[in-house]
Amino acid sequence: MFQTLVTFVNWVPEIIWLLLITALILKITWTMWVHYIQQDFIAGIDFVLLEIVPPREVLRNPKAMELFFTNALYHWSLKGGREAYWQGAVWFWFSLEIASIEGQVHFYIRTPTRVRGLIETQMYAQYPQAQVKVVEDYTLSLDKNEKEEYKIDPISPVIELFGSLQKGEQMWMQIIVTPSKKEFHTKGTWFGHHDWVKESEKQLEKVLEPYTRLNPRPDGSGNAIEIRTPAYIDPIIKGINTKMMKIGFDTGIRCYYVAKKENWSMNSRRNIRLIFRQYANPYLNSLSRINATQADALGGGGFIGGFIMLSEKTVMILANRMLQEYRERSFFHLPMRHHILSRLPWPISPAIKEAAPPTNLPT
Repeated sequence: MFQTLVTFVNWVPEIIWLLLITALILKITWTMWVHYIQQDFIAGIDFVLLEIVPPREVLRNPKAMELFFTNALYHWSLKGGREAYWQGAVWFWFSLEIASIEGQVHFYIRTPTRVRGLIETQMYAQYPQAQVKVVEDYTLSLDKNEKEEYKIDPISPVIELFGSLQKGEQMWMQIIVTPSKKEFHTKGTWFGHHDWVKESEKQLEKVLEPYTRLNPRPDGSGNAIEIRTPAYIDPIIKGINTKMMKIGFDTGIRCYYVAKKENWSMNSRRNIRLIFRQYANPYLNSLSRINATQADALGGGGFIGGFIMLSEKTVMILANRMLQEYRERSFFHLPMRHHILSRLPWPISPAIKEAAPPTNLPT
């Protein structure tokens, strides 16, 4: 009996190592499987590029684009086990793009063809006089030879900068959006997680904690909470509360400047980094650049770029910041009528096939 026990004890380290190696192999195998099926699913998504041509007079403020984001782009859904781990289904993502082709500004939405009809109808619902049409990918051409809101339009600096480009220059801005599923680790738990709304509540409690006092009630029934915040804290509290009441998107923004060698302008390259200053509030938050690259950067293609398998994580690595729809519409909406008309692609060629707004929309 004792000899058997000694033999078993001697085998314990080997058994533990065997279990650890088996668990590691299973983990790697599972990860590779999920990557493989997601790559296959993503490769099967058919995307279409829609150009949004604004009307000559946009009488709606940017709030209209907020409604468009909510109704057309927020595709939140729970994936079942068969969908997620057998079919490799991922949430759809959308690319909102502004491109300047030699000074002419274009608005694009890159969307899966499956929801193209929804994108078109919701755009017409908010901008009945706009035109939505299918176009070729403009990047392929490189291979060929409210009242106050009516007064101040935050997209104005972007349109003006994009519209100032000269022949041989191009600027592109891409905004990737998908419904937010960002999670935060719950303190005090091993595997607990919570969403961004709960995280906002925790941040609000953290802000209020220094100004919160518990006063014992005279009858001894407990404590009364008293919160006295200084005036300079009020904008922070209001901002957090406002965001918690809005729909959240995981968002990433990417900007490009490309030009022929003889037309290259260092000033244009520098200016594209400054077009987001109007969105900054140093006291609360602002946008900051997290990465920069150039066309011949290592890993952009070839062996290294092709070795990384396409999965939901690699596709959405850009969209790892969270914005609400009322923030999104500040970056992407049809400019209002006071903008210079020559910046936008008018007139429209009659030879181009265009979609027409549904006849049953309210007027």
